[in-house]
Amino acid sequence: MNSRLKNKISIVTGAGSGIGRACALALAREGAKVALVGRRKTLLEKVAREIGDSALVLAADVSKKDEIPRVVEHTVAHFGGLNVLLNNAGVLHIGTAEQITEEQWDETFNVNVRGLWLFSRAVLPAMRNAGGGSIVNMASVLGINGARNRASYAPSKGAVVLLTKCMAIDHGHEHIRVNAICPSFVETDLTAAVISKAPDPKSVRSERIAVHPIGRLGQPEDIAGLVVYLASDESSWVTGSVFPVDGGYLAV
Repeated sequence: MNSRLKNKISIVTGAGSGIGRACALALAREGAKVALVGRRKTLLEKVAREIGDSALVLAADVSKKDEIPRVVEHTVAHFGGLNVLLNNAGVLHIGTAEQITEEQWDETFNVNVRGLWLFSRAVLPAMRNAGGGSIVNMASVLGINGARNRASYAPSKGAVVLLTKCMAIDHGHEHIRVNAICPSFVETDLTAAVISKAPDPKSVRSERIAVHPIGRLGQPEDIAGLVVYLASDESSWVTGSVFPVDGGYLAV
């Protein structure tokens, strides 16, 4: 275990798989204590076993307002404070504005935007008590550029980008930093499900690779290093920033 994040206490949402899991493991390796949050307790428990004693499992749904204060309070009581929040939980529905249902639209914004906002404001008192903190929001390159068949997902991630900037402005004087990461296509259970539903999954995967100049899709670990940096004091003068981690996708 390294010590870049020694004495840091963090919450990671969507921690049971994919990017969230990779980030939780990376935070723990660098010395942070990690509260693992997600809907599937069995997955969280598996990640906790990989981490060890510095992990806390808290099953919760970020789209449910009443569950968020419980997570924050339990984390603070268990570890003695809070320094870092990684808002990673998210959902993705495919479709145009005509194809997306009202239920899909509502779920997208309830999880990707509303839950992130509720969690972010819920941690502010604990971060003030700690003398500051770091909130890291998982947005997307589609929060910067649009794309076909992403009529609910892309707007939700655009909202995350602007909420990040607004909170950075509002809370900078409290030494609470807020930044966003914008991954491109990262290979996770979520994106695998998208590909598997295509008429020709192999062709779709090849097309996805082709739009990334670096010549491959992303891996969850490609995102984790930046999360560690933004959680650490190395980034103490970084706030309101939006970081594409995209294999060159936005350069094309």
